[in-house]
Amino acid sequence: MNPFQPWRSAFDFWAMMAQAQTVIALRTMGMMGVLPAAAGENATMFSEKGPAFAEAAMAAGVAALQGRSPDQIAQAAIRPIARRTGSNVRRLTKPRR
Repeated sequence: MNPFQPWRSAFDFWAMMAQAQTVIALRTMGMMGVLPAAAGENATMFSEKGPAFAEAAMAAGVAALQGRSPDQIAQAAIRPIARRTGSNVRRLTKPRR
């Protein structure tokens, strides 16, 4: 086992959480009219959660069945959600014309 793996998992978790908080702040400002928001942003906000958590649960389950360590299982669960939070931050911070 890589002795730095738990640190990496922790860093990836906190980076994903920071991105999630950024997405929440940007979407809230969009709902308040402070920032321009896409017409379907509110629907996107709700529709993306179920598939993201299902994918995370499946990835964690597969990692557990493969006999991975607890930090590797956590890493597998974080990865699908982090992909979505990262893409949301990029999309929501893109300048609108």
